[in-house]
Amino acid sequence: MSQGRRRAMGAVPLLVTVVSLVAGCTDAPPPHLVAPDPTTSAPSTSTPAQPMPIEVVVGVDELEGGFNPHTLADLSPTSSALAGLMLPSVFRPGPEGALQLDTNLMESAEVVPDAEKFTVRYRIKRQASWSDGAPIAAEDFVYLWEQLRSQPGVADPAGYRMIEDVASRQGGKTVDVTFSKPFAGWQALFNNLLPAHLLRAAPRGWATVLDDGYPASGGPFAIRQIDLDRGEIILERNDRYWGPPAQSDRIVLRAVDKARQVEALRSGDSHLALFSADAGTVQSLRDLGDQVQLMTVPRPATMELLLRQDSRALADVKVRRAVLAGLDRPALIQAGTGGGPGDQLQAHAQVLAPSEHGYTPTEPAGTLPKRPDPAQVERLLTEAGYQRSGTTWIRDGRPLNLVIAAPFEHEGYISIAEAAAQQLRDQGIQATVVTPTGDQLFRDMLATDPHSAESGSSGTVDMAVAPRPAGGDPAATMASSYGCPGVDGDSEQPLPYNAAGFCDELLQPTIDAALSGRTPFQQASANVESALWRDAIALPLYQQAQVLALSKDARGVQAGNGFAGPFSTAAEWLGTPAENDGY
Repeated sequence: MSQGRRRAMGAVPLLVTVVSLVAGCTDAPPPHLVAPDPTTSAPSTSTPAQPMPIEVVVGVDELEGGFNPHTLADLSPTSSALAGLMLPSVFRPGPEGALQLDTNLMESAEVVPDAEKFTVRYRIKRQASWSDGAPIAAEDFVYLWEQLRSQPGVADPAGYRMIEDVASRQGGKTVDVTFSKPFAGWQALFNNLLPAHLLRAAPRGWATVLDDGYPASGGPFAIRQIDLDRGEIILERNDRYWGPPAQSDRIVLRAVDKARQVEALRSGDSHLALFSADAGTVQSLRDLGDQVQLMTVPRPATMELLLRQDSRALADVKVRRAVLAGLDRPALIQAGTGGGPGDQLQAHAQVLAPSEHGYTPTEPAGTLPKRPDPAQVERLLTEAGYQRSGTTWIRDGRPLNLVIAAPFEHEGYISIAEAAAQQLRDQGIQATVVTPTGDQLFRDMLATDPHSAESGSSGTVDMAVAPRPAGGDPAATMASSYGCPGVDGDSEQPLPYNAAGFCDELLQPTIDAALSGRTPFQQASANVESALWRDAIALPLYQQAQVLALSKDARGVQAGNGFAGPFSTAAEWLGTPAENDGY
């Protein structure tokens, strides 16, 4: 019950007391009591019944902690969903997937024609504000730039590292962003802005500051309650949102196992479900017939197995090729997808994801065997100086022993790592799986300088199961995933490395030319991909994907443009009255 309703009901006894006092102070005879006429209705003194809130219940995968959409550690369906509901973006995918200005947030965003350096001017709508009343302004642009250009383990830093300055104008509602050189993909920047006024001085650092959710919303919904132990997140309409109000009062994200997802749709307990179904669950959903409508929703991430050049064990390209020859790629894909929709999006390129515009397989014919090839493993390891001793390969008295890392928050990543380790052990290559936190893996273990004193130490890993982000500017994705990091222009300190630990000084001019638009992306990526396949840097597996199942009670739900996903349309969802108005 709302505070307003409590106050209204609490006023009734006071009114009765006042009337009684007035009656006691008059000489008039008491009023004649008349029995009420049953044919007439007396005025009601009770509070009118309030309509039940309209809610949409969404079945989702396990709700992981960590909601920063800009970090590899938190790159998950949960963070994507909440970001789409609550974080403002300058551009969003349009109907054909091309980026379009979000006119709810922005007045304009355009290149300044006569600027001395490449400059983009952003004009933010004056009424745009966070749910705590603070304006969405230049400081939010500055904060995101400062973090994404320098923090380790971020998803797509290349474009932000090209920015020289972010200047505030007109009370923070106009932002001038100056680049060191022209950047053709500038429209992909400044998506999922964060409330700088609340995060900049937060006691915890960038890595953990969003572990428990967002402290404010700049979208049509805001967080009401997060209960990860119970597996539930409740969002309610953001009354401070200046754009069109959400059609439903609240959205409930509810995590249950796959079998109960299907049962909840059958019984009507869920309006829709968006989750990583395996082949058996997909069939169970199909068995529901016309009760649900099914769609595949590709996610902006390609799963890959990284082979670190800086590893002592994998420094020799022949050893890396031997490792790839010992892997059963279809079995790794099965371990990660369970035969679900991701199995239909197998990846055979190093930059673009299978569902991205312009994707074509770049894997050279015969580069990788379709199944493990023991003869090729033996030939390559022998050429690298190893000898087989029983069930182990040894060189200089040391066994070939690989450490494969996967973030412990993600079950699918771990399944791939364990399958790969077993396949390598079958070839006489010792392998151990470690499961650090996502922050430990992507911020500390994979982002260190491969040429530093820590390279090859016990703190590093040889291989890692990791996501490669997709959906941004393709040249920036290529630079973020495989480009040399450079140095911070202010501190002259080296910037963090990419997750692959890869840097080829001979390729870097090609990557830079693609970023500035001097060389077409297709031409530049052909050169880069050729080198990546030759040097055995990464084994692409599949693009992540989910199943969207809609019941007939869910209205206004769309798959979303590009990689925006269904939650980008949540303001238009119309559910049904809730069973109760409590939380």
